[in-house]
Amino acid sequence: MKDYLNPNKLYRDTLNGKVSGVCAGLARHFNVESWMVRAAAIVAFIFMPMVVGIAYLLAVVLLPTRY
Repeated sequence: MKDYLNPNKLYRDTLNGKVSGVCAGLARHFNVESWMVRAAAIVAFIFMPMVVGIAYLLAVVLLPTRY
């Protein structure tokens, strides 16, 4: 089975993403609604902006894109 067809692998989902697809990819990986992941990311960003910002940028750079 090809890696891009593996549902358990973590990808950035650019088709369903709003900014870069990180939250949509996490939602797809953990099988939850994307709005819940986005809301959690916003709340985490309010309380820990530097940590969440760096983690988000690293995810954008390091995660492969799923089209």
